[in-house]
Order: sequence, then structure tokens, then C-alpha cells
Amino acid sequence: MTNKLAAFFVKTFGFLGTTLLGKNLTIFLVSLMPILELRGGMIAACLLGLNPYWSLLVCIIANIIPIPLILWFITPVFDWFKKKKFLKGFANWCERHAQKNLGKIDSLKYYGLFVFVAVPLPTTGAWTGCLIAALLGLDKKKSMLAAMAGVLVAGLIMLVVSYGILGGICG
Repeated sequence: MTNKLAAFFVKTFGFLGTTLLGKNLTIFLVSLMPILELRGGMIAACLLGLNPYWSLLVCIIANIIPIPLILWFITPVFDWFKKKKFLKGFANWCERHAQKNLGKIDSLKYYGLFVFVAVPLPTTGAWTGCLIAALLGLDKKKSMLAAMAGVLVAGLIMLVVSYGILGGICG
């Protein structure tokens, strides 16, 4: 699924992809997105034929940017959303999605958050992990470090997957 979404966004942002800067902006934007995150960014980088190591750096930076924002501001944002009729459903959906994965982090706390973010599978990643950490009331600084370390490991895994295992189908 991530492969198809990454390919979709490579096509969607195709107008950017004519230059090296545009291609890097594409993988940056894909890596910022919830659900796709770094996983999608690295697959997009491979599809665009970008340098794997530079792409890894771009994708990691983009995936790390939302971490402090989610940890410090998601709870007040969701509280505000719940007061607005048209946003209440979205906030509740996000919280239900996070609740499904709560047990994966709750028992192991920061180590669990690290592993949750580090394993690049659908519905795991920095966005969901930080949302769960915020819902659990975990320490924000420790959660930020755990999530960032998870992003680094996920990036290395995706480097191997995108350019190694999937490398033959990207080119």
C-alpha cells in the first residue's frame, strides 16, 4: 500500500520532479505526511532515482519535524477540534486509531515508542507514536528522543528496503 501511495504522490507532485530541487521537495513533502512518512519518502526517492544517502537525510529531517509539534500541541488541538462539529469526528477517529496501538507502547514506555516508530510498517511511525505518547501523558522530551531515534532506525531499514530489495523495481 505504501508503494502505491508513494507512486501516487510522485505522480501528483510530478510538476516538481523536473529538477533535482523539485525531486527533493517531493520526497520531503511525502515524508512529512502522516501514514506515508519516511517509508513513503524513501520509496518515492527510489522511484525518482535520487541518491540514497542524501534522500535518507532529507526524509529523516522531514519525518522529525512534526515530532515536537505533535507531542506539545496535539492534545490542545484535539480539545479544540472536539468543540467544532465538523472536526470532532476527525479528532475522535485519530484518537481511536491511536487507542488501538496504545498497548504496544504503554507497557514499555519509551522503549516501546522507539520500537513502534522504528519498525516501518503501515500505521506505525512518528505521527501515530507521538500521538500515543501524548495520550499516555509520557514525558515529552524523552518521547521526542525515543521517536527521533526510531525515525533514524526506520530510515536505515527503509534505505535497505527501498534501494536494496525494491531497487530492482524502482529503476
